[in-house]
Amino acid sequence: MAGHSKWANIKHRKAAQDAKKGKIFTKLIRELSVAAQQGGGEPNDNPRLRAAMDKALANNMTKDTIQRAIDRGVGNNDADNMEELSYEGYGPEGVAILVECLTDNRNRTASDVRHAFNKQDGNLGTSGSVAFLFNKQGRMSFPPESDEEAIIEVSLEAGAEDVVTQDDGVIEVISTPQDFSAVKDALIAAGLTPDTADIGKYPETYSSIADIEVAKKVVKLIDMLEDLDDVQNVYTNADFDDNILEQIE
Repeated sequence: MAGHSKWANIKHRKAAQDAKKGKIFTKLIRELSVAAQQGGGEPNDNPRLRAAMDKALANNMTKDTIQRAIDRGVGNNDADNMEELSYEGYGPEGVAILVECLTDNRNRTASDVRHAFNKQDGNLGTSGSVAFLFNKQGRMSFPPESDEEAIIEVSLEAGAEDVVTQDDGVIEVISTPQDFSAVKDALIAAGLTPDTADIGKYPETYSSIADIEVAKKVVKLIDMLEDLDDVQNVYTNADFDDNILEQIE
């Protein structure tokens, strides 16, 4: 799992850049509305909505904007036309890529996703071709200088599945999606605030990439997919060598 924190750091920085451009707000609002439509507008009873709200707040979305998105979902207005779709495929060197979308036009979305794969030497797979490689989990990361013993104690007591220290010293807390909020709340209450916290899909094994040109194509493919309006999340099992990451960054 050594590769996860490295890729997560890249995604975290990119998300921060996107937030400055306002690009991420559209995707967050869609997720808030659909989560509220499907599970109700009360975050304590709706883990997906609670996670979406936390992510929106972390990206400096105002509470009024968040509430309006929730109200639209509960009112069954804008969210009614949104459909959840997943696309599975392979990037250069066969790295697995899983794309989650919210769309009101599946033909447009399929065309855009296929174009991104083709442009960067990837290809779409059939349903189920790579999804089995990924598990849905909650993950929180802490910098290397954090109190590892305290994080382990609080996390496991609150219901976390595991605490892993990466090769670069980053401490990662892993939980089920259902226990994510409880674990996060317990850590924050103990004065242990994570650098990043999110529910996503993570691979059981990683595909190592040691060639700079291949790595650039994989990153470009993921960037192209994430820039699509209908794409909510992109997951990959790509694991980049540290030296290559420095050149890409």
